[in-house]
Amino acid sequence: MRDTARRAFIATVVVGGIVVAALALWKLKLLIAILFFAFIIAAAMRPGVDALRRRKVPRGLGIAIHYLGLVAVLGLLLYFVVPTASEQVQEAIPISGSELKEETASSSGVRRQFLQAVQQRLDDLPDADRLAERAFDPAVEITFTAFEVLIGIFFTLASAAYWIFERDRAIGLVTSLLPRPKRKIVRDTWDLIDAKLGAYVRGQLILIVLVATVLSVAFWAIGLPFWLLLAIFAGIVELIPVIGPLAAGALAIGVGFTESLGVAIAAGMVVFVVRMVEDYLVIPRVLGEAVGLTPLTVLIAISSVTILFGGFAILLAIPLAAVVATLVDVLVRHRDPAEETVPAVLFAAKDSEG
Repeated sequence: MRDTARRAFIATVVVGGIVVAALALWKLKLLIAILFFAFIIAAAMRPGVDALRRRKVPRGLGIAIHYLGLVAVLGLLLYFVVPTASEQVQEAIPISGSELKEETASSSGVRRQFLQAVQQRLDDLPDADRLAERAFDPAVEITFTAFEVLIGIFFTLASAAYWIFERDRAIGLVTSLLPRPKRKIVRDTWDLIDAKLGAYVRGQLILIVLVATVLSVAFWAIGLPFWLLLAIFAGIVELIPVIGPLAAGALAIGVGFTESLGVAIAAGMVVFVVRMVEDYLVIPRVLGEAVGLTPLTVLIAISSVTILFGGFAILLAIPLAAVVATLVDVLVRHRDPAEETVPAVLFAAKDSEG
């Protein structure tokens, strides 16, 4: 009886500890997601930082160069793209109620239905007096939200920088707790995951810029309304495989119908050609099998992560699925991580220093 009671007590403690740990991790899911995102950024930067280090550039300066390059790219984007995009936004959405009614009356087809829906939404909004009474609270809430987002960005970038310095020490600490025969396979698995995540991120950035640039020129050439906004949207949704490109193509065709049937057909053909070139020429040469996931696995991963953690986690779905798939290959299928290859995207994926 005493042994049975002791075993029941130990089992209860273990199960209770697992439940408490799971609940704690669930409460900290946002922090964990931010840290995972920081690790992904670090994986993308590490080969470049190590390449600079081999040229006698300190790691800290190499990280600063990468961040300055990011700021410069964003600055150029804001300088060249934002003015045109803001003009197209103002053109797409009439400012005053009278302008909206005039646009609705003079439009037809899909554009008329869209404007009618906007008008109905505006009619359902509270009047000006009620909005004025409650204006302060939303303004404060937006300010705090913007501040939290800014803090989150700085925290993510700082964590990515620190992880570049501390990763090797963390691997050494983890492997020191394991039996000696297991240490190499753990280190090789960690390096493989890091290489896959880095190659994936760099490849996705290339695809986003390439697709947005090519489509913006093509949409402008065929006279598609709001060509820049549609091209930027198409580039961003490259992060969502299969569904993203389909949504971008459908939106471009729908906007084309507001102009003419010919523009809609041309928009569809442009999206189709760009997609074919991307699938059969660009992706095999740029990404290859960076994460080694099938389209079905990607869709399941995106749906599962979005349902569990919310829409903000959709950017982490494929990297998380890649981590899980790599662990399954090593632990279940007994594949040697040291023999796995990862495509070089801008930098050799496994060329970082250990």
